[in-house]
Order: sequence, then C-alpha cells, then structure tokens
Amino acid sequence: MDYRNIAIIAHVDHGKTTLVDSMFRQSGTFRNNQRVDERAMDSNDLERERGITILAKCTSVEWKGTRINIVDTPGHADFGGEVERILGMVDGVVLLVDAAEGPMPQTKFVTAKALALGLRPIVVINKIDRSDARAEEVHEEIFDLFDALGADEKQLDFPVLYASGRNGWASRELGQQGSDLSALFETVHQHVPAPTADPSGPFRLLVSIQEADPFLGRIVTGRIFSGIAKPNMTVRAMTRDGEVLESGRISKILAFRGLLRVPVEMAEAGDIVAIAGLQQVGVADTLAAPEVTEPLPTIPVDPPTLAMNITINDSPLAGREGKKVTSREIRARLFAEAEGNVAIRVTETEDKDTFEVAGRGELQLGVLIETMRREGFELCIGRPRVLNRADPVSGQMLEPMEDVQVDVDEAYAGIVVEAMAMRKGELLEMKPSGGGKIRLAFVVPSRGLIGYLGTFLTTTRGTGVMSRIFKGYGHYKGHIAGRRAGVLISNADGQSVSYALASLEERGALFIGGGEKVYAGMLIGEHSRGNDLEVNPLKSKQLTNIRTVLKDDAIRLTPPKRMSLEEAITYIEDNELVEVTPKSIRLRKRQLDPHERKREQRRRADG
Repeated sequence: MDYRNIAIIAHVDHGKTTLVDSMFRQSGTFRNNQRVDERAMDSNDLERERGITILAKCTSVEWKGTRINIVDTPGHADFGGEVERILGMVDGVVLLVDAAEGPMPQTKFVTAKALALGLRPIVVINKIDRSDARAEEVHEEIFDLFDALGADEKQLDFPVLYASGRNGWASRELGQQGSDLSALFETVHQHVPAPTADPSGPFRLLVSIQEADPFLGRIVTGRIFSGIAKPNMTVRAMTRDGEVLESGRISKILAFRGLLRVPVEMAEAGDIVAIAGLQQVGVADTLAAPEVTEPLPTIPVDPPTLAMNITINDSPLAGREGKKVTSREIRARLFAEAEGNVAIRVTETEDKDTFEVAGRGELQLGVLIETMRREGFELCIGRPRVLNRADPVSGQMLEPMEDVQVDVDEAYAGIVVEAMAMRKGELLEMKPSGGGKIRLAFVVPSRGLIGYLGTFLTTTRGTGVMSRIFKGYGHYKGHIAGRRAGVLISNADGQSVSYALASLEERGALFIGGGEKVYAGMLIGEHSRGNDLEVNPLKSKQLTNIRTVLKDDAIRLTPPKRMSLEEAITYIEDNELVEVTPKSIRLRKRQLDPHERKREQRRRADG
C-alpha cells in the first residue's frame, strides 16, 4: 500500500484536533449516521476537561488507496517532549496557524524542530471564517518565521491552504470557500514524500511512544524503517547507545485504523504500528531483528527546566481519602511515568520518602499530579524551582529564560509591562495586533513566571492571552521578590466553625469554609499583611440565655478562595507544601509544629 506519514503541529487551541475530526468524517472512517464525540482524538479525561491535547496519538485515514498515518500532537509548550519524539517517525508536517492570532511561540518551537529535521511543511491557515481573520498578514508572518529559523529554499516554497476545520473545508485560494477537505488530502499526497523504507532489509523500528495495557503489558509505537514484522517473530531491543536491553517475541501487532487499533498478521516498512511482547523496551530505543547491531539515530530532547519535590503525605489527615500512600507506591508510579515521558526526569533524594521530579513547566507537572490523585495517591508537593546551570567557560550561574508573547487590551498593557519588569523581564517588542489589542514580546527568567498566570488573568480581567516557550539559558538576573502577603495558619485540629471564620474574614481572604477539617499548621487563608498569623478557626460562640435579633442573625461567609492544583503549587513558599489527595487540595506549612517553624526560621536567618 502507498503510505504518507504526517504530524499535525500548531499552537494550543488553533484547531488541530477539530481538523482531524473532519478528516475522519470525510475519509469514511466514521459512518454518516455514526454518533461520535467532538474532538474524538482527545480521549483522556484531563484533555476533555481542559480542552487541550496532552498526549501525542496516532491514527490513520485512507484516501483514494493511500494510507495517511496522522499524529495529533500537543500544542502546549509544557508537552514539547511529546512533539519532539514523534517528529522522527513522520515524513511531513501540517502546520496549522490561526488566521487571526498568527504564529505563536509554540508554533516557533515545533517548526524549528521540524525544519531542523529537513521536513517540508504544509501550511494550513485555519479558522479563516473568523471575523477578525487576517490571512495575508499571517501568511507573511509565517514566511518571515521560516526564514528566521533558517529554512532552506525548498522549505520556504511551502504550499498554503485556507481552511475552516470546524466546518470541514479547505481551499487553495483565499476568499474561495471549499466544499470539503479534498484540497488538503491532495496536497498531503503530492507534497509529502512516501516513507523511505527498505522492505527487503532486516526489521528495524524506532520506539516513539510507550504505554501500558492491562491485558497486553507494555505496548510501544513507532515507525518501521526496514523489513516486515509478524507475530511470534524474534526481536531484540537496543538503547540509543547500542546496548542490548532484552530479546523476546512479538506477541501482537496493532495497526491504527481511525480511532481503533486493529490486530494485523503483518506490518511492512514505512507503516506506523504498535507492538506488544517486550517488557523493557522504551522511548528512543530500537526494536530490531537479532542480526541488527546498530541502533537507529534519535533526536536529543531539550532538558527539563523546572523541578519540585514530591513526598509522602504526613499530615494528621493522611490516609483518610486515598489508597496509595506509601513511598514505595509513589516511587514506582513516578519512575513508570519517567519511562514513557522523555520530558520528565525523576531522581531520589537523601530522604527516602522524597523524590525530585523535573519537567518543562507547571502545567506538565500539574497534569502528572492530577493524574496521580485520580489514581488514588496521596502526596505532598513542594514549591517548584528552576534548574540553573554553570557556564562551562566563565563559571557564572545561568538560569532558564523564556520567550513570552502577550496579547492584551491596550488599557492593560502598562500593567503587564510593569509586572514583567518586576520579574526581571526585558521588553523586546510592542505592536498593535488589531481589535484594540497590543502584542508584547518579552524575554523573562523562568522563575519570574512561576505563579504569574493567575495574577495576569486577574489584572487583565481575563481578556489577556499569554504564551511562553523555553528560549535557552541566560545570565542570572538577581533576586526576584516572591509572595508579598502572609498567610493565616490554623493553631488547632478539628472542624472549622463559621462563627470563628466570620471574625477572621477581616484579616484576609479565606481558603476554607465552615465545617471543613483543619489541623495545626494548615494554611486557611491569606493574611492582609506581609506576616504570617496563627489563628483559631474552631472558636465557637459562647452560649448565654440572652437572645436578640442582631446577635442571632445567620452567619454569611464570603465564598472561600478555592485554588486549582497549579495555582496552589505556585502560590506556596519554600517552607510550605501542598497536600494532595483524591478529594482535597490543602495548603500547609512544611513544619506543622509552631516551635519547629520558629527554629527553622532562626536557622534560615543565621544562614
């Protein structure tokens, strides 16, 4: 069969998954009367809740006798590791760009990776039916981006399609609405080369995706570079350095057919398949026939830039809501995640109950923790910190820097510039982006952005859009002020009382409501001043035989400030933790005993 292997890449929310849905319908993958969820490729619960793609997924459609293997990739920068590892198994990319927003930082990141591999992109300017679409300007911006990224002449001569993924049409001419996606299918067939593969050579497959199946065990997905694969065939797994991991037999070969994985009796060179039967092979390893001694080359993945400590839950409420609470269970789960996710690194610390988990950003680490809590884990999470490195020449400290692009109403531009300056950000560009909005470009230290997103959305009244991407390492920018407000700390164990909380409201915003379980050392609110304050949330009303209308009014508390997992992780300071259970997210001091906290504070002051 004739094959084409493509990846669909774009910035978050530019319409990748919706476009794939339309390709499914028009290629006959779905029946006309078949009921299918929207964004069918986003099958993960977290993906549906957040409206983003987190995991790279493979699928395929058949068009006029050609099997088109499609990889739907994440658009968020924190999941860049998912994008990098799958580019090695495709021969072309469809670059999707929003007709109004134009190329965004994640577009730049993924495109640079694709161009460096020599892939020739097909550009699809999507959402062309938007009222604020500016397709011609976006086309020029894409060309300038390719040129700045060092594209060669062939890559600069890219085909452009104008599309509406939601309405299922694409056209080669601006202003001319198509009737279907045939223009896209034809362009993929003509522009993307057939996979270079040797069907007569020995079997070789490069693993790009790894997952666990309760029935088949470990399943690895990749592209076959040469030879054929059959069930019961003997193969061996090699690392990128050529070390033999294991030998075994292929128990099952699964081919991608629409949203399904179908068992097949043979897979040939050029196809993308999933293979079960081996237990130690992982991402970036080579699966090959026994006579093969050289592994396939792999793409180096950018290193993690952010780390946090994950430890067992040792609070007074530990073990009441989750089933997996031991360090042994947490260790096994974290190392299993690191095996399949090349952008995550897990290391053990001197404290055997604590593990350092490093990744690309707060969202990626937050998704990992959210997944674990849904699996029944109880954890305590420390504040994220950036991973600095020393300059090999001068020995000076270098810290990770990020390109930040902000689209904001003109009225809020000054607030954003001031906030970025406080975080040691450098303004590179300021230009109007249409519709009364300003586009700002900054270079900011990664540590300055920890916890800023919530503040940004508040100060721009939810109208601003901020995108960020890892730029590289730059010279250390000096001290950046952290949280300015102190916290209200519970001094007792028990259930909170509304009467007590009503008197504490004037001290600051509360994180809890009445009737909730609290313990000594737990953070129950934000102090209106800069110092921490210990308070009693259990104080009840003294009973008397005097009753008046004023005294007996029902207590009405202001709704508490409930933080999401990412907000809580970036809110805490170094001496605080986030307690995460399947049902609750609580903030607490690292040292629950007030005397221990004071001793630790004195030790910090003494250096």
